[in-house]
Amino acid sequence: MQPKSTLWVTAAAGLALLQVSATISLRRGSTLTSVSDFLLALQFLLLLLVFALNAVASRDRLRSAWTMVTVCWALWLADECGWIFYDVVLRKPMPDMFPGDVLLFLAGVPILGALLLRPHVDASDRSAQMGTLDFLQLLFWWIYLYAYLVICWQYVHRDSNFYNRNFDRLYWLEFLVLALCAALLIRQTAGLWRRFYALLLGAVVLTYLSVIAQNRAIESGDYYVGSWYDIPFVVALLFFIFVAIRSRSLIPVPPTNVDRRYASWMSGLSALAVLSLPTMAAFAALDRSIPREVARFRVLITSAAMFTMSALLFLRQRQLTIDLRKTNTVLEHASITDQLTGIRNRRFFAVTIEGDVARTLRAFGSGHELSARDLIFYLIDVDNFKEVNDRFGHSSGDHVLADMARRISSVVRASDVVLRWGGEEFLIVSRFADRGQADALALRVMQAIRQEPFVMVDSVCLWRTCSVGWAAFPWLEDNASAVGYEEVLRYADDALRQAKGTGKDRAVGLTPFQGGTRPTVSRTTIADHEPAVSDGSQ
Repeated sequence: MQPKSTLWVTAAAGLALLQVSATISLRRGSTLTSVSDFLLALQFLLLLLVFALNAVASRDRLRSAWTMVTVCWALWLADECGWIFYDVVLRKPMPDMFPGDVLLFLAGVPILGALLLRPHVDASDRSAQMGTLDFLQLLFWWIYLYAYLVICWQYVHRDSNFYNRNFDRLYWLEFLVLALCAALLIRQTAGLWRRFYALLLGAVVLTYLSVIAQNRAIESGDYYVGSWYDIPFVVALLFFIFVAIRSRSLIPVPPTNVDRRYASWMSGLSALAVLSLPTMAAFAALDRSIPREVARFRVLITSAAMFTMSALLFLRQRQLTIDLRKTNTVLEHASITDQLTGIRNRRFFAVTIEGDVARTLRAFGSGHELSARDLIFYLIDVDNFKEVNDRFGHSSGDHVLADMARRISSVVRASDVVLRWGGEEFLIVSRFADRGQADALALRVMQAIRQEPFVMVDSVCLWRTCSVGWAAFPWLEDNASAVGYEEVLRYADDALRQAKGTGKDRAVGLTPFQGGTRPTVSRTTIADHEPAVSDGSQ
């Protein structure tokens, strides 16, 4: 155990020993009451600080869980301050229906929220957000139950018997739900996380049982501050300190199929909680054994709870919809992007080409500016690419292709699209172009590939060139719809084969022969910039 951890445990053990000593040595009275109240407040403060430090040292979902547990001890401390106010400042006995009892009840809700958050799972920020919404849903649900069963007998129609009985029942229910959640997490985890959940379950059981015993003693008149009823509770607080210290090395694990189904299960549980509210309102309205003011109060708070929890359910559903939309966007982007080079792929071409063709045909039909209405296809192939894979391996070949994509993308316009067409072939779809200036882009691409070497592993430099074949759509300018883009794309492929067959490192463009539809070579472009090019390495 680290020195700082030892210091925390020593401080907690010292406070516990002082409490035991005070119980043994001091008689029942104001001195024992004051000492015990302040010692308990210090223990709560100590627990708050320890779990707050855990939250600061953690991240994501684990941080959210520790923050919730910190809130738990803040509520306990606030409740204890109420006891100090009555016992030490006012020197009056605690009222039978103490307003601060709600803090004692709500203190268990953050721990339950932390368990429902499943901090052992390494999840995204989205999961943490959903966990926060689950916690808020749970919080409002428990507040509603407390108001429905307890507060109505505390403020609307005062009755200490119904108040104490319903408080105890609800407290037992909270304890059982907490214990059940911890037990399920013990079953689903292993190693350090299973030990953590087991220790937490032990601390929860000891705490709740000691508090229930205290409440029974208060109702029977046997309890006083600093009595032996406080000792099990003090030991439980020391147990929680030990849990906090032993859990600092916990690391979340990747989610499993069970964890993925959990979100759906929690969503269904939240919806079920909302759907149960009309039933609760019906019971309140039809129950003739309770005073009418209690019935009206229960119907009113049920209506408020329905509105609040439905709003939270709406926010949860909205968050799920946003997340689904983002996921679909990511998947769609991945489906139209080449993973190796990061540029678009053939699926993107299939999705967008009809729109490009329609836009081009409209430009020709409307007498658009002649220099910015063509759709030109450039097919680009790396010369002697097989040698790269044979000499340096496929990983080096992948590096060359990725760098090819980068260089080609650097010389095209923003309106043009660069695609990985397959293997070592690339396609440029040049929009709003002029076929009379088509050679210019082909030359820029060739120069971008050949002007500097590709750096391989061990800093080996490899020079490479490329061949380009192009054709423009529409094929016939005076009859734009006569030849489809598929045929024009095949002409660009024919032009590329001619460029490869006539010496490589050149661009060939095809246009119609003397106004007909049969293609002919319109021009051949050879890069005029001649760096020291070698098929080998330097």
